[in-house]
Amino acid sequence: MSTIEKALAKQNSTDTSKVEVSAQENIIQTPSEHIKNQISEDLKIDKVSLAERGYLIDSGSRQSIKDEFRQIKRKLLNNAFGAASKTLDNSNLVMVSSSKPNEGKTFVSINLALSIALEQDKTVLLIDADVLRPSINRELGVGNVPGLIEYLLGEKAGIADIIYNTNIDKLKIIPAGEPHHLSNELLASDKMESLAKELAERYPDRIVIFDCPPLIGVTETLVLANLMGQAIVVVEESKTQLSDIQKATENLSDDLALGLVLNKAIKSHKDMYGYYGYGYGSKA
Repeated sequence: MSTIEKALAKQNSTDTSKVEVSAQENIIQTPSEHIKNQISEDLKIDKVSLAERGYLIDSGSRQSIKDEFRQIKRKLLNNAFGAASKTLDNSNLVMVSSSKPNEGKTFVSINLALSIALEQDKTVLLIDADVLRPSINRELGVGNVPGLIEYLLGEKAGIADIIYNTNIDKLKIIPAGEPHHLSNELLASDKMESLAKELAERYPDRIVIFDCPPLIGVTETLVLANLMGQAIVVVEESKTQLSDIQKATENLSDDLALGLVLNKAIKSHKDMYGYYGYGYGSKA
């Protein structure tokens, strides 16, 4: 670790020490056991800003985007907890990616998490695994805090140290953390594999959504995909090339439940962006 990195780590430790000492102890219940963990402090999400930018913030009214994501999450929940779950490994772990950057995968990741958080009997954990270009914290309007990178580097001892409650009921997040020159390599590490396994087994009643790097050009994304039970590939209407979709999905495991999402489709002059289609099936 360089001198600069050590200084940053020391500063981060100083800034968060009071928080860690005063954090409340939480009881996380699973069907088979009660697990006691100390969860990091709450992060306050800017709901007003999210709503203004087209994100799914429940206002009690009927929204087109709410209906669209409701259809998509039903398939995911069935795969995770229904009959289909018996045929999938780590069925409650869902990766969201795209063939290339800027096709809307983070928009989809966040909206899926927000939609699942509306469920009465499920919780959702949103993880920013796009460690080279993290954007979850920025989109949610929360500050930079230690996250996935710090855990993989061993700077945070336990998963509970990087899981943050939010002011949205049933939604927790793991941010990417501080950028590191080995960020992508850390995603392909044994510790990342152990983390995925623990998240799949310790919280069987929770959906875990990974906002992942694009599939083309980032070889570690395929390594991550092998840890998941489900994958969503975001496709931008009138932009994403069929050849890119084929290239992005050709190396994904046949055992992975794969869905394609059409993003930024135009429905009407009043609703010029959003998330309006979901295809699910084989890669053929």
